[in-house]
Amino acid sequence: MAEAPPPAPPIALTRAALSVDALVAHVAAPEHGATVTFTGTTRREAEGHEVVALEYEAYEPMALREMEAIAQEAGRRYGARVALAHRLGRVAVGEASVAIAAAAGHRAEAFAACRHAIDEVKRRVPIWKQSVHADGARVWQDGMPPVTTTS
Repeated sequence: MAEAPPPAPPIALTRAALSVDALVAHVAAPEHGATVTFTGTTRREAEGHEVVALEYEAYEPMALREMEAIAQEAGRRYGARVALAHRLGRVAVGEASVAIAAAAGHRAEAFAACRHAIDEVKRRVPIWKQSVHADGARVWQDGMPPVTTTS
């Protein structure tokens, strides 16, 4: 009897805390000798201002499609399994905004797949962030608020 293929790695947008362990569990396989993780966290300072939180918004259907495409691309290109999750809503200083796990046969491919995933998420996925400063100011990163549509 043929063994069932592993479940698809998770791709998630969530308002809950991120679990790197859960992502690692999804990419683990006996043929993978290397697993690399990346966690992006909210830092206390940005451009000379004290930051208390970041607030994320996304065009969710498109964001999920792009995240899935990125995971598949990394898988094909590097022989890896990639799982990734990104927070939405308010993310306090020190909390994770994005987490990625990539597993492959060897470390070079696992590192490359993880790097590809975060670089492409930042470049292609429609997620916008706003810094919330200690003085109450709010600044859209890259000066761009999300595009809103009316129905």
